[in-house]
Amino acid sequence: MSESTHTLAAQLRERIEREGPITFRDWMEAALYDPQGGYYQRADLTRWGGAGDYRTSAERSPLFAATFAQYFAALDEELSAPHPFTIIESGAGDGSFARSVLETLRRDHPETFPRIHYLIDELSDDARHRIKHALGEFVEQTAFVQLSDQEEPIGEGLIFTNELLDALPVHRVTMHDGKLSEFYVGLNEMGEFVWVVREPSTPRLLEHLSRQQISLEEGQIVEINLAAADWITRAAKLLRRGFLITVDYGAEASELYHDPGRYTGTLRAFRRHQFAGNVLASPGEQDITTTIDWTQIRTAGEAAGLQTILFERQDQFLLRAGLLEQLELLTASAADEAGRVNLRLAARDLILPGGMSGSFQVLVQEKFSVFSRADSQV
Repeated sequence: MSESTHTLAAQLRERIEREGPITFRDWMEAALYDPQGGYYQRADLTRWGGAGDYRTSAERSPLFAATFAQYFAALDEELSAPHPFTIIESGAGDGSFARSVLETLRRDHPETFPRIHYLIDELSDDARHRIKHALGEFVEQTAFVQLSDQEEPIGEGLIFTNELLDALPVHRVTMHDGKLSEFYVGLNEMGEFVWVVREPSTPRLLEHLSRQQISLEEGQIVEINLAAADWITRAAKLLRRGFLITVDYGAEASELYHDPGRYTGTLRAFRRHQFAGNVLASPGEQDITTTIDWTQIRTAGEAAGLQTILFERQDQFLLRAGLLEQLELLTASAADEAGRVNLRLAARDLILPGGMSGSFQVLVQEKFSVFSRADSQV
């Protein structure tokens, strides 16, 4: 255990001793996002790739980003080529996706590339440092932004996220003695983090279930990601006109809450590409995630003025958006046979049945300006 995570665990224990049990939502937020010891904030931790805890589509191959870049260029045309064409990426990881998108647009869309203003919304200081290094050659077209601090709409273009919403802190609830209860985190006699069941910390939890007409069985456990709906609402307000593209793994509410296989929820932790046995063990040392509720995300977007224009499996989306064309271009320019083999293997993972993309979905929602809505009705 590193010094930073030892300190984080000690801080959480001190808080619980001082205040009593805290909601799992607050515990998870600290475990992932504490400025010093949070999992996504640590500079001494390898999170991505084979030496880390997980892999993402963006990190595995430039094919993923190159295909999305082609899709972004098509959306630019739909918006009638605004100047600037703003791309906002929230949760940019190590900058691999941003770099590949900008390289592809520069190569294939010279008419679009000069108008690109690529903004990166990233909380982690460590990630920002990695991103600056990755995007050194694009310094004139990139900048960092904190969407949480923005008050006015940013511009015309798109907001993109890949595996962001599944890592937002969630409330964990259960039906106990016929009443909705919430899981908190307390301490046992040995000072270990343990689950404690109490009354819900906010009426929004019951309101969420009522709004989606979800009735829980006695003892059933589910996660409620209020932060995801809040994020979608805020993103919609900040986009003057354009598209919100959300890539993640999730399920519809009817499947998420009624699947017998999910009777105890979808909360899980990863370490070295393996499921961790105890989610509450070693805060700051392991990734924590849940399956998102796509019904909730679409509903939140519609309430904020977004219109759903596309929702499909990621592998289907990538095929339709031109992944095979990008594979041909990238293999033709690969430096050697090893590079070409790696690209073909990545393509297989992204589009073949049973590959990585089959478990992910792509949601595209559009926000119209007042003028474009009026024009569309003429």
